[in-house]
Amino acid sequence: MMTLNIEVRRAMRILLADDEPNVRSALRLLLEQEAGLTVVAEAENSKGLVSQLEADCPDLLLLDWELPGGKGGELIPALREKCPELVIIALSSRPEARRAALNAGAESFVSKGSPPQEVIAAVKRYQRPNEA
Repeated sequence: MMTLNIEVRRAMRILLADDEPNVRSALRLLLEQEAGLTVVAEAENSKGLVSQLEADCPDLLLLDWELPGGKGGELIPALREKCPELVIIALSSRPEARRAALNAGAESFVSKGSPPQEVIAAVKRYQRPNEA
């Protein structure tokens, strides 16, 4: 009997949390052009974000640091409680928020003013080999 060694690859599952529909749309378009990345949900405020995480834990969260309904620094511990393995990349139009985001527990920070390639690079840094 012959056995086949088939490696199953799955896409990295990403949740987008930003109150601006245009930002979420742009991020979705950017991310879904990349092999191995798929946006599974979106949230426009912290209540929606928590609901999405209760329904299903994604692999990675792109979190608007100024998301309505809760400051990022207060939100991250609650998110980690629901999804301990969640990778969080904080986004902000204020580059000076970097230190606060990283100190609060975000794995990475990207300024919303950065080139799109920086967002992709930050996400791919956390992509596992079987996610492609």
